[in-house]
Amino acid sequence: MTDIVLILGSGPDVTRCRDWARAPFDKILAINNAWAVRDDWDILIHPEDFPPERRPQDPAPHQRIVGADEYVPAQNALGGFVYAGGTMAFTAGYWALAALRPKVIAYLGCDMVYRSGPRTHFYGNGTADPLRPDVTLQSLEAKSARLMIHAAEQGCAMVNLSTAPKSRLVLPRSSADALGSGVPDLPAIDPAAVRRARAHEAALGYLVPSGRYWEVEDSLDAAALAEIDRAWLSAVAGDAARPGVESRTTAVA
Repeated sequence: MTDIVLILGSGPDVTRCRDWARAPFDKILAINNAWAVRDDWDILIHPEDFPPERRPQDPAPHQRIVGADEYVPAQNALGGFVYAGGTMAFTAGYWALAALRPKVIAYLGCDMVYRSGPRTHFYGNGTADPLRPDVTLQSLEAKSARLMIHAAEQGCAMVNLSTAPKSRLVLPRSSADALGSGVPDLPAIDPAAVRRARAHEAALGYLVPSGRYWEVEDSLDAAALAEIDRAWLSAVAGDAARPGVESRTTAVA
């Protein structure tokens, strides 16, 4: 079991962690380009279409790379991509829960709020992948709530280390210093709302074993998935309403 996992995304504020001490983090899990933020990353996770030229060319012996062959079955075991959300910020979290079984997962650089300007990502201007029209990403807030609930059921607290004013994650804010002082509390969860969300998921039966849900996207009911999102979000409604969470629904064509 791992105590604290730091998950790094490509948001502009991820570079704050370059000056942080390695403690209290037991594992550093980088998503896509974020392996370039710190030399001491442990795990890189990326999708199949992540360009080879952007991958580390000479990783250290202790560093490993996780691809679809590992994260697809891990995410399927926790409901699958349609319900979890088809973007790597969530995939990384579900993989960490399944493979590392930590006590804490801390996110940085994963706020998924993209302001206009030349630097949408730490490396410059990039694509706002989580905001693409996608039936699994109608509510990023709900998808983060679902992940937080699954983590809590495993005894894992999730926090957001970002200092950005807005975030699509409904995770409580924290800091590296605070994590060094103790494990955060688990969130308050409405069990009835969780049961309702799971019943909706089971009734729809939208499990795509390959993980390639886009190949069957035309058969997915966006309205039914939005209802599931509302159930998950209502299960942590008090947390989701905290200042700093930017509530917005992504339109699906």
